[in-house]
Amino acid sequence: MSNPLADMEKPDVFFCIGTNMTECHPVAATRLKKALARGAKLIVADPRRIPLADMAHLYLPLRVGSDVALLLGMAHVIAREGLVDREFIEARTAGGEEFLAHLRLYPPSWAETITGVPVADIEKAALWYAQADKGAIYYTLGITEHICGVDNVQSLCNLALMTGNLGREGTGINPLRGQNNIQGAGDCGAVPANFPGFQPGSDPGSQAKFKGLYGREVDLDRGMTKVTALDLCGEQIFAMLIDGENTLVSDPNRQHCEHALKSLDHLVVIDIFPTETTDLAHVVLPATAWGETEGTCTNTERRVQRLRAAVPPQGEARPDWWIVSQLAQRLGISGFEFQSAKEVFEELCGLSPIYAGLSWERVSQEALHWPVPTPDHPGTPVLHQGEFKNGRGLFKVINYRDPAETVSEQFPVWLTTGRRLQSYHTRTQTGRAQGIEYFLSEETLEVHPEDAREWGLEEGGWCRMASVRGAIEIKVQTTRRSPRGTVFASFAFSEVPVNILTGSGYDPVTQTAELKVCPVRLDPIPQPQTV
Repeated sequence: MSNPLADMEKPDVFFCIGTNMTECHPVAATRLKKALARGAKLIVADPRRIPLADMAHLYLPLRVGSDVALLLGMAHVIAREGLVDREFIEARTAGGEEFLAHLRLYPPSWAETITGVPVADIEKAALWYAQADKGAIYYTLGITEHICGVDNVQSLCNLALMTGNLGREGTGINPLRGQNNIQGAGDCGAVPANFPGFQPGSDPGSQAKFKGLYGREVDLDRGMTKVTALDLCGEQIFAMLIDGENTLVSDPNRQHCEHALKSLDHLVVIDIFPTETTDLAHVVLPATAWGETEGTCTNTERRVQRLRAAVPPQGEARPDWWIVSQLAQRLGISGFEFQSAKEVFEELCGLSPIYAGLSWERVSQEALHWPVPTPDHPGTPVLHQGEFKNGRGLFKVINYRDPAETVSEQFPVWLTTGRRLQSYHTRTQTGRAQGIEYFLSEETLEVHPEDAREWGLEEGGWCRMASVRGAIEIKVQTTRRSPRGTVFASFAFSEVPVNILTGSGYDPVTQTAELKVCPVRLDPIPQPQTV
């Protein structure tokens, strides 16, 4: 996030795209509601009429996978109407003229043919955002879980750059993270191309730094993503460690994932509860839960916070850092002789420039937004103020491309997936709470009532939903939240393994799966006997 969560109360115009914020980030969304009560305008772009869309002043029901087309059409209108921030572009960006010339190819009339959003609404959204004194963009996995996820994000960056909506309070480009410490995991180097602190793995200076720390050569080649690792199971990879993830349920193309994990000679899983993935493991190592763990968390707004254990670990449970360091030491790997979470954090602060001004003692007293380059630095709630770290903000020339798979005669319906308010991710934790089970005890398929009649489906009845990868049986829920021709289900319930169907493609840069777009076929069936 370029701006802190507190800034959600300050924009004049919100542009929320691909984010079911009130269900997936309900606490953060309360700040948006405060801004709306103050008089801010809300634009929502989403294929489904989610609760956030019900609050919007302008709702753009775009077709799944067509985000780039919508954003190009909006950018065209902003340029056509002379609403670009020329001063900002000239002083702080590069590639602006080429980008603005490129936009001439993509008028809103073209965008309407791809997205299904009327020209008038595309124009209104563009004008509202560009004319706002403070325009802020918020997005989540509805933008990134596509084969063009990077294109989607860069298109949002183009909008912010051309209007000067960066580097000021109440503006920015703000992704809301799906889990509480996803930002912290990336900060610590849990991405294939970077060392901790987003220091490029290909940088010789970074290599020298980490070679000095560990006393051995550090590979300059890009690391491997999980997608590639699963593809290589049983061929080049024969052992795997999975820490805190129910991979079998959360990953796309479940049959491929299950085959990969079963191809391993040795699978170790670290978790706090039994899961479908631990069922496949040769060894399960019990981790401490949040209330048993000392450490730090870096949340979605880059705020680094201390975590304090409320109770001692139960049974044989141990903190993740302890388990990993013990495994490393028993494998004869030096540099993992940690005795506490404090020592781990202090090493991170000594290696990462964005954490350099932090220490265990300091974060024990106050929570700060990185970058914090020096011990007397107050933190950086708003990024890009005055300048961009790497010089100039770069416009990217983006073209529209279709999803990896599109609807056809055999698979004529769009399936999009996501989360629900009542169930967290794969229900490893929330599925064990009786109160939550009361509110949401099973998964259903959202189908527009007119589609249900046309396809022979009934409210509360059952259907077989199939893609090129497999089929599942699921109960039908008729609702106008899903548009005609598009159905929705969450991936939370292992009893209804929706991710058997998904996995049509991956973003070529990040290898993020296209979980939001999957052509399917629906056929009515009798209620299964096992239900």
